[in-house]
Amino acid sequence: MIEARTTWVAEQQFEGIARSQHKIIVDGDSKAGNSPMELVLIALCGCTGYDVASILRKKREPFTSLEVHAEGDRASSPPTVYTEIRLIYRVGGEVSHKAVEDAVRLSEEKYCSVGAMLKKTAKISYTIEYVA
Repeated sequence: MIEARTTWVAEQQFEGIARSQHKIIVDGDSKAGNSPMELVLIALCGCTGYDVASILRKKREPFTSLEVHAEGDRASSPPTVYTEIRLIYRVGGEVSHKAVEDAVRLSEEKYCSVGAMLKKTAKISYTIEYVA
């Protein structure tokens, strides 16, 4: 079981903490921290990025950088869930394009739990860019 809690700080700001004991500021107004919906996109990027990096390391692919960028569109009426999310993977190094494509596909289809939850309301698409 995973547990998390937030404690009100001021205005729309909450201090969040979970079992890992790392604190974050969640701010509904995005003045002092990320909004909850920004954190959802960050969680998706982190989840799939972790998968892709792990798979590439296991395949002994010499990637030198990996960035996952997300853009999301939200519903126009409450609850304003994400309806479409576009992921852009930027991968650096002398890597096999097939290995990267396989890693991204495995993350999307099998491993990324955040993506699996978001697919219930959002269409998730991705592109891969290779950088020198």
